[in-house]
Amino acid sequence: MNLHPDIEALLEMVQAGTESGARTPFPQLTAVQARADFDASSPLLDVDPPALACERHLSLPMRDGAMIGARLYAQEEPNSRSPLPVLLYMHGGGFVVGSLDSHQPLCRGLAEDSGATVLSIDYRLAPEHKFPTAFEDAVDALAWIGREGPAAGLDPGRVAVGGDSAGGTLAAALAIEAKKNRSLPRPVLQVLAYPGLSPRQTSESYERYGSGYLLERSTVDWFFRQYLCNDSDREDWRFAPLAAPDFAGLAPAFLLLAEFDPLVDEGRHYAAKLSAAGVPVDLRIYRGMIHEFLRMGNVVADALQARAEIGQALASAFRIAANERPDVEMLRE
Repeated sequence: MNLHPDIEALLEMVQAGTESGARTPFPQLTAVQARADFDASSPLLDVDPPALACERHLSLPMRDGAMIGARLYAQEEPNSRSPLPVLLYMHGGGFVVGSLDSHQPLCRGLAEDSGATVLSIDYRLAPEHKFPTAFEDAVDALAWIGREGPAAGLDPGRVAVGGDSAGGTLAAALAIEAKKNRSLPRPVLQVLAYPGLSPRQTSESYERYGSGYLLERSTVDWFFRQYLCNDSDREDWRFAPLAAPDFAGLAPAFLLLAEFDPLVDEGRHYAAKLSAAGVPVDLRIYRGMIHEFLRMGNVVADALQARAEIGQALASAFRIAANERPDVEMLRE
């Protein structure tokens, strides 16, 4: 299939902006400049739903004594008497850019489409905070749900983890950690939107789509130089979930990929690994789409369709979990 015409027009506009000097590629910016650029461009791309009945700002404690910000989105105010299911969401941005603001439209939409709460976390970014800080922040946020969730109106027995791009990497790694660490809530679903998964970017899709399709190879290299402490970190499954030794027993996966994305081959490879290990996988490859399309509701209707499909998958997983839990405490054994 060809690129979607509206996506093709967007790429032509990006290219023209780069050639004219109106747009500066991330590798030519500082991390602070890149973050400002990313946040400023995000509202132009995505459709922001109306504010929900509950949009609460939280501060979550991390293992090193730091506090990170978070936002809770829900269609109704959660309460301890009838806790709501929750999606723990990690935003994309190569571990360097992205924020609660850049992903607010997506998180609002996911809360609306799923009927669940969405907890979006402001995990710490590189280069100020190197690997594995982002991963550890995600683990500590999941632990917070298990520990403090009931009092906040969140059900630790109905938790999903999700994210896009680097956030999808964190979600996949978090699902692995939750299987290993039984003190954490066990996710009932992992939602992975075009995640980075491989230690090395050597796939055929990287060669084919690594230039001219929004996510540039040079940008990915720049992201990883900011995030990783050394080259050996690439082989750590907390950075590259495909490097994990065992995939059996992981949460079911809802995996969204874009046809014209450098990451599409490693996404297919991860789906195959999960399936071979007996993990249920719902793999969706969106034709004519590129990396980041999920946040392009102002550009293509496919973005809103994909968001709605994630919402349906979450609602189904939470409904099954509610029917299968053994007692009213709704807590993991």
